[in-house]
Amino acid sequence: MNSKNLNITIMGRDFHISCPDEEQEEIELAATYLIDKIQEIKAEGKVIDSDRIAIIAALRIAHELLMLRHGTGFDIDEFKRRIVSIKKKVDEVIAKKDV
Repeated sequence: MNSKNLNITIMGRDFHISCPDEEQEEIELAATYLIDKIQEIKAEGKVIDSDRIAIIAALRIAHELLMLRHGTGFDIDEFKRRIVSIKKKVDEVIAKKDV
């Protein structure tokens, strides 16, 4: 099994993560999901301390995972909204590159 080193930046800090090649995409998606959660918390404006923001994001993600495991938390409409949001972001990046 081959390993790859990923460089991921979260909240201005660089993290170097070693993972199997076949897990690279999932790790990158997880990092993007975490970054999105952090941005949501920052946008709320209630928390400004970086450590607290990271912990609240982790708690929200853990809560979502537990809800999914118990079969009570999957919201297909929210899932669709997230897909549309990600597609919009990708389209914006592509449009900027084409300029």
